[in-house]
Amino acid sequence: MDKKQNLYDLTVEELEESLVVIGEPKYRAKQIFQWVHKGVLSIDEMTNLSKELRQKIKDNFNFEKLKIQNKLVSKIDGTIKYIFEYADGNVIESVLMSYKHGFTACISSQAGCRMGCKFCASTGIEFGRNLTGGEILDQILTIQKDEGKRISNIVIMGIGEPLDNYDNLIKFLKLVNHKDGLNIGLRHISVSTCGLVPEIIKLSKENLQVTLSISLHAPNNEIREKIMPVNKAYSIDKLIEACKIYTEVTSRRITFEYAMISDVNDSDQSAFELSKLLKGMLCHVNLIPINSIDKDEFKRTKMKKTESFKRILEKHGIETTVRRELGADINAACGQLRKSRIRNDKYDKIDSDICATS
Repeated sequence: MDKKQNLYDLTVEELEESLVVIGEPKYRAKQIFQWVHKGVLSIDEMTNLSKELRQKIKDNFNFEKLKIQNKLVSKIDGTIKYIFEYADGNVIESVLMSYKHGFTACISSQAGCRMGCKFCASTGIEFGRNLTGGEILDQILTIQKDEGKRISNIVIMGIGEPLDNYDNLIKFLKLVNHKDGLNIGLRHISVSTCGLVPEIIKLSKENLQVTLSISLHAPNNEIREKIMPVNKAYSIDKLIEACKIYTEVTSRRITFEYAMISDVNDSDQSAFELSKLLKGMLCHVNLIPINSIDKDEFKRTKMKKTESFKRILEKHGIETTVRRELGADINAACGQLRKSRIRNDKYDKIDSDICATS
């Protein structure tokens, strides 16, 4: 092999093919795959493999793990924010949240983001690169190993636009769902997108029972174009049409994320417009109390107004919740996150928009 393959990126079938190339039997692939997905820190921990085979794996495969650059634990609710660094210096963030039903991890899909949403703290960070399926997976493995807790739910709402990294996203979903790996059910995974219409339609045909979360944040094109550049490429009517296709093909309810921004999208008129837009859809609206970024023009809507917005939606038959805030003291709160200072070779600082689910 000219270039070493990353063990985290390989399915059992791909491992079988690669092992045959180096003169090893196929059945070893399942053993290696299981060790990788147990979160071992080195190939030497794969104790049911001979020393000779372990050395052969080292010689032919890459097994570089994420580094925990920083770890912040909330004194309020125990939420944990991880700052991870990859071998090439790219930095991302992940969050571990505790709920009655178990532990949920909010993970990143890219190092940086190209979407440019105006109210998102990730905007302005230099885009690094897409994460591979295995690199996305390693966030889960590293958190589980570090905390000794099994993650039961995943939200791909961290840094990056998952559907802008489509092939690696699909690879991750297949890896994390594999029966010989973490075996996390796809119905326990939420994929967030700002609205890449072709990819939404493409995802509907994958036969993957994930929950799709749409970062909508506006009831009409005029408001959405001001805060989300993606709307210039895919208007709200095209986005809603794609969402209806998704629900019809998958029979899965869509969650519409709606960040409440004071004097921008939080009026009663906006609530009435949103009700009309979503009328009859298999959906749920999640209202997000955002946290303002330093010196930002976008401010949080007061809770009284948010509750009024919620009542209007519910009156028109739209199931609505207000997202519970977690980890506010460590900048891991629901909605918009503030600045987190990270020092490494590539960045002086990185801001993120990692959302906790309710």
